[in-house]
Amino acid sequence: MNLIFIRPPCSTALGTVVVCALLGVWLRGLENDVYFQIGLVTLVGLAAKNAILIVEFAVLRRREGLSIREAAIDAARLRLRPIIMTSLAFIFGMVPMFIAGGAGANSRHSVATGIIGGMIIASSIALFFIPMFFYLIESAGERFASAKNASPKTPPATAPERPPGGLPAAGG
Repeated sequence: MNLIFIRPPCSTALGTVVVCALLGVWLRGLENDVYFQIGLVTLVGLAAKNAILIVEFAVLRRREGLSIREAAIDAARLRLRPIIMTSLAFIFGMVPMFIAGGAGANSRHSVATGIIGGMIIASSIALFFIPMFFYLIESAGERFASAKNASPKTPPATAPERPPGGLPAAGG
């Protein structure tokens, strides 16, 4: 069975993205309706994809022998252009919905406002904070693992020896 595991640095970005999308909708005076929530699902998916790409590139760099810091910086540098291009295309694709008028415009405003507000923040977080979170969490994990391996090992307690008859030896 294949389990899906999202590394902790990836999940740190998702909460902030949701809060920023809610803030954008609130500032524009819109409601948290089903249209906004559909946009939120899309936004979380794209934000998670960006974060996962950065972290997975950093993990690959670590396996190649780079330090945690170098791996995080290299992953952010390598993913900068694709993340910016994807995010800008997504944001500019939402602009017509953001400025829409006529029948059903409020539903389009809800979707676009949440996505634009959240995507601007998601891009910033993905490029700057995800590598930092990767560095902090991986460094803490290595320190924890090295401290755990360096702790003195106590030998297991042994039971008193029993003679072949099964009863404990006298005096013991």
